[in-house]
Amino acid sequence: MIKTVEAVIDEKGNVELLEHVRLGVPRRALVTILDEKPAARASETALLSEAALGEDWNRPEEDEAWLHLQRVR
Repeated sequence: MIKTVEAVIDEKGNVELLEHVRLGVPRRALVTILDEKPAARASETALLSEAALGEDWNRPEEDEAWLHLQRVR
C-alpha cells in the first residue's frame, strides 16, 4: 500500500501527521520537505464537531430559517 499523508515538520525535526494513520504493522516512510510554510489549520475541536454540526445544519428547517439572508434585494 502506498498512501500520501500531509504532515508538518517543526524546527526541531518533529513530524506531526495532519490526519490519523492506522497501520497493522510498522512500515517504512519517505518524507519530502517542501519549500513552503504550512497552511493554517482549523482547530481540532472544530474538525471533530464538523460532522455533528453538519447533520443539524443540513436540514430543510435550517435552510428555511436562513432563507431571508439569501434573497437578492
